[in-house]
Amino acid sequence: MKLYFVRHGRTLWNQEGRFQGASGDSPLLPESIDTLKRLGQYLKDIPFDQIYSSDLPRAVKSAEIIQSQLQTPCLLERVPNLREWQLGKLEGLKIATLEAIYPQQIKAFRSNLAKFDTQMFGAESLYSTTQRTIKFIKSLKDSPAEHILIVGHGANLTASLRTLLGYKEPLLRKDGGLANASLTILETHDFETFTLYTWNDTSYQ
Repeated sequence: MKLYFVRHGRTLWNQEGRFQGASGDSPLLPESIDTLKRLGQYLKDIPFDQIYSSDLPRAVKSAEIIQSQLQTPCLLERVPNLREWQLGKLEGLKIATLEAIYPQQIKAFRSNLAKFDTQMFGAESLYSTTQRTIKFIKSLKDSPAEHILIVGHGANLTASLRTLLGYKEPLLRKDGGLANASLTILETHDFETFTLYTWNDTSYQ
């Protein structure tokens, strides 16, 4: 099975440089709607069997835009386990401000999650956010589908997919996070071993 992962399109809070986790949401920017339509055109010939999306509005809207461009009709299902990392007290705050107050913690969030203290901010643990998403992905094992599209979020997908690929905690964000409206493709035959085909691709733009 090939799994196509997309991070939602760029939002107002992304533009403003705010943390946007599972408790925060903001609308897609007009230009990101056009970007997602181009991504849909890029993917339109792939016969997706199913689309799964986080149930947060920015992800659902992104999935619907891509779905509208596909040649093969397929259903879209909202999945709470695909939500963004729950970031507690960080939600909605400006990253630049937090960098001044918690420089080591914000650096850890960006580059070494093993040093990110979730309890300090009342945030969901790294284990929780990755395992709920991985649990959902592995639940697809018995599906007869060959191509599945999954629309989710930057921090959660980055950590979850690298965990599936066998990376340890300090290296989950070694190349940074996934870009808005980026495409990452994994393939698996047994849902134990995953092969990376494409990581963080925005070349279609």
